[in-house]
Amino acid sequence: MYETARKVYETWGIDTEKALEKCGTVPISLHCWQGDDVMGFEKNSTGASGGIQTTGNYPGRARNKDELMADLEFAYSLIPGKKRLNLHAIYAISDVPVERDALMPQHFDPWLEWARGRGIGLDFNPTLFSHPLAADGLTLSHPDRLIRDYWIRHIKACRKIAAYIGEKQGSPCLNDIWIPDGLKNPPADRLSPRIRLRDALDEIFSVKYDKNHIVDAVESKVFGIGLESYTVGSSEFYLSYAATRGINVLLDNGHYHPTEIVSDKIPAMLAFFDKVPLHVTRAVRWDSDHVVLFEDEIKEIAKEIIRNKAEERVLIGLDYFDASINRIAAWVTGTRNMQKALLNALLMPHDEFKILQDAGNFSKLLVMQEEIKTLPFGAVWEEYLAREKVPVEWFSPVEQYEKNVLENR
Repeated sequence: MYETARKVYETWGIDTEKALEKCGTVPISLHCWQGDDVMGFEKNSTGASGGIQTTGNYPGRARNKDELMADLEFAYSLIPGKKRLNLHAIYAISDVPVERDALMPQHFDPWLEWARGRGIGLDFNPTLFSHPLAADGLTLSHPDRLIRDYWIRHIKACRKIAAYIGEKQGSPCLNDIWIPDGLKNPPADRLSPRIRLRDALDEIFSVKYDKNHIVDAVESKVFGIGLESYTVGSSEFYLSYAATRGINVLLDNGHYHPTEIVSDKIPAMLAFFDKVPLHVTRAVRWDSDHVVLFEDEIKEIAKEIIRNKAEERVLIGLDYFDASINRIAAWVTGTRNMQKALLNALLMPHDEFKILQDAGNFSKLLVMQEEIKTLPFGAVWEEYLAREKVPVEWFSPVEQYEKNVLENR
């Protein structure tokens, strides 16, 4: 089947061998928090709060580092391509409780050791939710200076950790700052919280690190649960902040209005920013963090990465947490679909398409864009899986793992 598909693509001027080779080099950062419903390792954790929510209670959630690492390792065995892991600060490993503003690089050495032995890179996130000092939905923009200072210290600690990770692993560690700050009802003052957020971020970024070790990013959102009327860290705020401070903006495709699409934002950002980090999810009417599917917007995101030769500039991470289904199946499904989208984009004559567009030959461009959709992509995908030594049919092993491992938790 692959040989037939290779010849079909060849008639379009597409080299499937180059596409297969390239696809295996584009890293995707898997999000650790899908495995335990964003609970983390802190004592007395009650799960996600602060504008986010995990729905469902499927059995078998990871309850500690050993279970989470085992589940991740099993999931990775079913996923092709180059791999990374995205950690939140609440996944620190310590024998004694550690306050978030006192976290140190040593609390993530076990993760570094685990990842190094498996050829996996690490990325990082401060955790500014699910905490008593974030209970009213405000952190870095809080009117109480003492509360702001706590979260400033936390993010400073996290940037130090991320830079340490990046240096140790030999590749930059993305450190993405997302805060829940907002209000449920119409605000009386929209400006002051943003001034406080700006000043807090300036204090955080006053500490400089080698950019070969850390990629600093801020992440906007439209709203959160219980914070529907006003978001301090809006898209306009963070775009302006990042552009004037020399850092990056992370695009989460669930964090915009329903008619906005991240695939259109990526090339706009590439015109001005060196790096464009992504959190890829599937929003259903709002930022509901559904498992990524092989659907149109994911395909378009991948096209913009590949057609602009931005594989090293666009940093792909996943961000969803579905507790209504088998969590390992959620990981594998979403990551495979992101890789499908990348391979699909690699099997397109983008240079020819650009020539047609510039020549104003929109009729031929439209026809070719439609005709290519029915080429034998599936055969090339299965060849990719075979070369990566992962199974085509992978759900049976997941069912067996559930029976042997997850059901015993």
